[in-house]
Amino acid sequence: MEETFRFADELGPAKIVHVREPLIRLRATLVVDNVACGPAIGGLRMASDVSTEECTRLARAMTLKNVAAGLAHGGGKSVLYGDPRMGREQKEHLIRAFAHALRDEQDYIFGPDMGTDEGCMAWIKDEIGRSTGLPADLGGIPLDELGATGWGLSHAAEVAARHRALALRGARVAIQGFGAVGKHAARFLAAKGAVLVGVSDTGGTLVDPGGIDVGELIRAKESGRSVCEHPRGEKRDRDAVIDVACDIWIPAARPDVIHEENADRLKAKLVLQGANIPFTSGAERALHQRGVLIVPDFIANAGGVICAAMEYQGATQSAAFTAISEKIAANTEAVLAAAKARGILPREAALNLAVQRLKRAMSYRRFRIF
Repeated sequence: MEETFRFADELGPAKIVHVREPLIRLRATLVVDNVACGPAIGGLRMASDVSTEECTRLARAMTLKNVAAGLAHGGGKSVLYGDPRMGREQKEHLIRAFAHALRDEQDYIFGPDMGTDEGCMAWIKDEIGRSTGLPADLGGIPLDELGATGWGLSHAAEVAARHRALALRGARVAIQGFGAVGKHAARFLAAKGAVLVGVSDTGGTLVDPGGIDVGELIRAKESGRSVCEHPRGEKRDRDAVIDVACDIWIPAARPDVIHEENADRLKAKLVLQGANIPFTSGAERALHQRGVLIVPDFIANAGGVICAAMEYQGATQSAAFTAISEKIAANTEAVLAAAKARGILPREAALNLAVQRLKRAMSYRRFRIF
């Protein structure tokens, strides 16, 4: 039984495709939200608790992210129900089967997301020839390995810190989720002089007000250890990262981690949304009223999809990273300046910017809805 569908408006979604193959326990969903700017790019997320609702919300976030970044792509998302830690053979079988089922869906280009990586994109490339975020061996720009999203977050941080009268050098940072996004955000911000004081993963939260060695922590994480296996610092439960006193807080994991019931626990001046839809709208409003500056997800974390789109067009790594820094810095400045001038939430300013661009793109389509 599919979830009740509640997310539809004049912008989309254009298409929802459910894929089922009981014999191999394949259950997956594709949402193509809007293709006015071109074929949709969006990641393939794999988790046991994904849903059509989550996929639809994420697809819309990709539409806004891609149009705000000025990419010739619309937004979409796909989700595959299952444990991403399953055996390699089974995982490959499911991903290839899902890709094959979507072989004729020319409006969607697969990219990596939570639970999938460059190797998964290589399987899809081999299966249907339509994916990005590929391994370097296949001519790709391995965005997770290089940290494209974290690179973009560091440039959003530079702009937002000025708006918050906050110096990055010496700024205390806490990161919820130390995976492909979180670890690189920590690395790039540490290079600018910021200090990591709190970090979490599925194993718990590590806190050290004196500063955590980011390079050492990344090496430990890449060897398969939890952040809580680090020899120094205080170990707390996974959700305790919300309570860490810091200047900059970065959610880099799942949706809706901050909501109306826990928003008052956050002790930060600036939030950079490294994950997609990490806060509920009520939580953002409450934090805004407290003076917390929040750079919305589809502005702050667009580095990965900018890199993926440029890879798909054959760009070099240096060109992609230059574009990420320029586009994210410019959009962050435009959004925060508009929010301040009009006295509105940064998310409202970001939505205004993206939707205006999207509607102009839609006006050129043969079949217009407004």
